[in-house]
Amino acid sequence: MRLIPPSLSLRLALMFSLVSLLVLGSIGFFLYQSLQKELSWRDDQALIGRLERMEALLDDSDGIEILRSRPKLYDNMLGNRQNLLWILDDHQRPLIEINPVDLPVPQLQPQPQPRLTSVQTPQPMRLAWVQVIQEGRPIQLIAGKLLAERNQMLDSYRFKLFLALTAGALLAFMLGWLVSQRGLQPVRKLAAAARAIDARNLHHRLDKHQQTQELRELSAALNQMLTRLESGFGQLSRFSEDLAHEMRTPLSNLMGQTQLHLRQPRSSEAYQDLLASNLEEYERLARMIDSMLFLARTEQPGASIQRQSLRLDELGGQLCDYFEGMAEDRGMTLHNGFTGQLCADPDLLRRALANLLANAVRYGTAGTGIRLYSRHHNRSCQLCVENVSTPIPQEQLPYLFDRFYRCDPSRSRHGDSGGLGLAIVRSIAQLHGGSIHAESDTGSTRFTLTLPQSGTETEQNLQA
Repeated sequence: MRLIPPSLSLRLALMFSLVSLLVLGSIGFFLYQSLQKELSWRDDQALIGRLERMEALLDDSDGIEILRSRPKLYDNMLGNRQNLLWILDDHQRPLIEINPVDLPVPQLQPQPQPRLTSVQTPQPMRLAWVQVIQEGRPIQLIAGKLLAERNQMLDSYRFKLFLALTAGALLAFMLGWLVSQRGLQPVRKLAAAARAIDARNLHHRLDKHQQTQELRELSAALNQMLTRLESGFGQLSRFSEDLAHEMRTPLSNLMGQTQLHLRQPRSSEAYQDLLASNLEEYERLARMIDSMLFLARTEQPGASIQRQSLRLDELGGQLCDYFEGMAEDRGMTLHNGFTGQLCADPDLLRRALANLLANAVRYGTAGTGIRLYSRHHNRSCQLCVENVSTPIPQEQLPYLFDRFYRCDPSRSRHGDSGGLGLAIVRSIAQLHGGSIHAESDTGSTRFTLTLPQSGTETEQNLQA
């Protein structure tokens, strides 16, 4: 069973009532204690004053016997059943006694100065006593007051105080609930506005709730989330369209060529040519599927890499040897300028640089050179692949690393990656905690892969 209510309005009302109960209870407790102390102080002063008056009467009288014969002097106490008075001789025998409830004579140690004490049996009462010398002999004066009436009054006050606190807490709860209902109205409006946003109107924003200061940060966070969702949904839609387009082309080629050859009998050489042509389309589809699976694996939250210390000059030499034949076919030369070491996953780094280098050989100007070089900083290393080519428009540079994006769809050639090569490079860079950047001008086109020098800190950030 949940002790905390699910409603925020109800929680605020309960907290408001608890705070009110605490404040009112503290005030009530203070007032009750003050009243109790004030009544006790008044009773004590009255008891001491009664002792002083009796002592003055004894001093003004010729003897205790004369005082006993004049009951009118203390007749005012005879009709009050809450007041007590004893005048005792040196043998603790009553000389004068005012005891309406017939209580036993209290046994108190004689004191030269007035003293006060509380007695609970046989009835709760407050006593004040003092010993004086009268006609050469000690006389003990005892004044008392029964506390039953005072306790009854305090009990009644305490009960009324409890009723007042209960009523105050209930009233505070009701008022708190009404206030919270009205105060949380902007939150409900914000929730209604957020509920109205679906996949068809992700461009809507919650700017009208910026006027409420407490909801300003929440509205800003929701707007940022909507921006990310709109961007992600747009990318997903474009990815679906691009994927359908990229797969439709080879499938259309396969179906068209096969249907054409099946219309009439062909020679074995013609069928062999058909199978060879179909094999090229199958390989294109296989490369596309392999790239998509690779992207799906690298973008998983739990994806991990195996870092090793690599010599960049050896890695650059291996890549230049691999692409040397392709570059010679276009009259291009490869220059390996990689230096130093880097801690990275060798297979992933080799694939990223191979994609960049293949892209440079495929789209670079024939008869020019391709340069590989590195720049080392304190915590990062930049691996650059630079070639001479037709400048890429600046407005297209931010989209080069999107899936299936091509600056010019007509530049699709046999053996390309289907528009996924640079997207794979970006995924590998992000998996290492790095980034990829492209620059293009009239002189050259340069891709810069920036990776951290040490993977320890990056892996901790990725895990976090």
